Amino acid sequence: MKRKDLDDMSPKEIVRELDTYIIGQERAKKMVAIALRNRVRRKSLPDELREEIAPKNIIMMGPTGVGKTEISRRLSRMCGAPFIKVEATKYTEVGYVGRDVESMIRDLLSIGITMVKSELTEEVEQEAEKRTEEQLLNALLPGVKKPEGETAPAEVSQGDTREKFRRMLREGRFDDRLIDVEVSKKSQPMVEVLSGGNMEDIESAMQSIGSIFGGGKKKKKRLTIAQARSVILEEEKDKLVDDDRAVEIAKERVEQMGIIFIDEIDKVTGKGAAAGGGADVSREGVQRDILPIVEGAKVNTRHGMIDTSHILFIAAGAFHMSKPSDLIPELQGRFPLRVELDALTENDFYRILTEPQHALTRQYCELMRTEGVELEFREDAIRRLSEIATEVNSRTQNIGARRLHTIMELLLEEVSYESQELKGQHIPITAAYVDQRLSGVVKDHDLSRYIL
Repeated sequence: MKRKDLDDMSPKEIVRELDTYIIGQERAKKMVAIALRNRVRRKSLPDELREEIAPKNIIMMGPTGVGKTEISRRLSRMCGAPFIKVEATKYTEVGYVGRDVESMIRDLLSIGITMVKSELTEEVEQEAEKRTEEQLLNALLPGVKKPEGETAPAEVSQGDTREKFRRMLREGRFDDRLIDVEVSKKSQPMVEVLSGGNMEDIESAMQSIGSIFGGGKKKKKRLTIAQARSVILEEEKDKLVDDDRAVEIAKERVEQMGIIFIDEIDKVTGKGAAAGGGADVSREGVQRDILPIVEGAKVNTRHGMIDTSHILFIAAGAFHMSKPSDLIPELQGRFPLRVELDALTENDFYRILTEPQHALTRQYCELMRTEGVELEFREDAIRRLSEIATEVNSRTQNIGARRLHTIMELLLEEVSYESQELKGQHIPITAAYVDQRLSGVVKDHDLSRYIL
């Protein structure tokens, strides 16, 4: 999915984009599309009125495997706004070992900065390539400098040599030649040794210590021209991008257009925790900690304060053992929009296997094509697979569309295993083949509980 500018997309266009990948759940897609579009509308309002309009946060309810997480995953790919998906269960109340809820804002800002830097890097791409080329020529011709201004005859000759080498460099004739290049020493990625610590603060401190002990020094490396080009290009891009400007743009974008998707919100309700049978690390305390962030608070990051008042929050949960009213009342009030996603029907399974751009059937056909095996899913086979998925979901745990992954793996197990022997063959997948591979497991209720 290509990243698109939300400013140019109407709610209908957003829904159409989601329809390409997600079957059904029209109400959920429509609600999300309206919420995203309202953020664009808000930007066009006068400053005084703009500050008064708060985002309408959403709770999505529905069994597992019906598209809640998939909607968030596709949104993150299609929208140009900073977006992060987090699990409510990985946070703990302040005072317990674990991540504090404010870290989701710091993570969102990090994503925003990365996005902005990527955009700014595109602006300086051409200048960085020019500088890279000059550095490579300097390495190839250490005694021949780039001519400047009026030049003497000897310098003209050197200039001709340099231009000749430039043409050869662009043609790739020097790609395998080794040269010595000075590259900046980059700090090694840190190993997380403190399970509940604020890693952003620790990382910042470690970077400061690194700079004191010569973290900015350069070292010589012997690389081919092809390798050196990519290394030097990245360094030149970093030099040309203004980090302070990137941070300021990212902070503004996070505050005004940021989106946080909180999954498994039902697991931090009192009833959800009790039903799970595990230790209750103050689930209600996590809700109380999330509340001020959703209401609008200033969160301290190493790049300054971030105001969360206009960040859009989308929460999702299965709510098998609990319901939204089990959340603390204050948090319920901060999620005024609620939508229930429908359980998938037999027809939905059929559409999932045939309609999306990257449908499961197409994925398996392409995978086997890499081995020289041509699979063809017949209409009756897809109908039978949909029936089996519906039957098994109704009889055992309903895991929605994820059931199709299990069924497809079992169906094509032998074909996948014997792919080398089947090379060059065309294999039609029919209803009879589906029954041959799956009917025994489907009929044996005890066996299907463990295999399907």
